Amino acid sequence: MVICFDEFGPLNLQPRPVTSGPRPPRDPVTSAPRRRRRRASYKRPHGVRHLLAGYDLSTDRLYGHVKTNKRRTEFLAFLRYLRSLHPLGQRIAIIMDNYGPHLSTRVDTRVGDWAAANNAELAYVPFYSSWLNRIEPQFTALRYFALDGTDHPSHTAQAGMIRRFISWRNHHTTDPKLRKVIHRASNQTGKGCLTR
Repeated sequence: MVICFDEFGPLNLQPRPVTSGPRPPRDPVTSAPRRRRRRASYKRPHGVRHLLAGYDLSTDRLYGHVKTNKRRTEFLAFLRYLRSLHPLGQRIAIIMDNYGPHLSTRVDTRVGDWAAANNAELAYVPFYSSWLNRIEPQFTALRYFALDGTDHPSHTAQAGMIRRFISWRNHHTTDPKLRKVIHRASNQTGKGCLTR
């Protein structure tokens, strides 16, 4: 079993522009495109959230939890959740980047101890190569379907939208538009790596 893991965020409460899709109609007087005014978001007193996500390559399913922090404690809790999805006798490989809380250090060996005790192998992508992780195109689809063009009033509403997208995505893995967005994101990532 191979599971790709990464964090998505920080998730702010701010109006998000539509990055693709139909453009707004042109102004008939100046023939310039109409600019939709978004609310100002200079102050953000509500903090940020982070999506901890795992993409199971064998079942083509996406899993995610929205958390207030992305420290080692939250990371290990999410790893325990991913481990509970498969029998303990089945070895799983978790692919992730070299972010500090993902590593086991001399001071804090919890990550390495967890992997040894739970029949898991941790594989790290090289530095500055996060595009190698297969979960990245899934985040592009999440941004396209769930976040573009939104202005959520609270983190609860935003997290609910993300959870609904993950549920819809797992039940509609063959949806042509979803496949197109993921395929396009995979190809753009591959082209970007050739120029580095």
